Amino acid sequence: MSQESTTPHTDFEIDLTLEETRRRAAVMAALEPGWDPVAAMRAEEEAYDLLYSDLDERQRETYDMLVAAGVLPRRGHGRAAD
Repeated sequence: MSQESTTPHTDFEIDLTLEETRRRAAVMAALEPGWDPVAAMRAEEEAYDLLYSDLDERQRETYDMLVAAGVLPRRGHGRAAD
């Protein structure tokens, strides 16, 4: 048997549009004037390629298992980013 609450409820809504705009402005203000997003992405891809290079046999098996499970993207030639 449940008791109904006699406490009145009030709907509460927050429009986060202004806060998201402030957050994005803060991010853009924090970036260096010469920041190049394409170069940053390219450097990140190079770092990932280096991370997954020269794996030993056991590491390669684990990597292949994670790729097959969809946890990691396949690295190397033939990717869409190449």
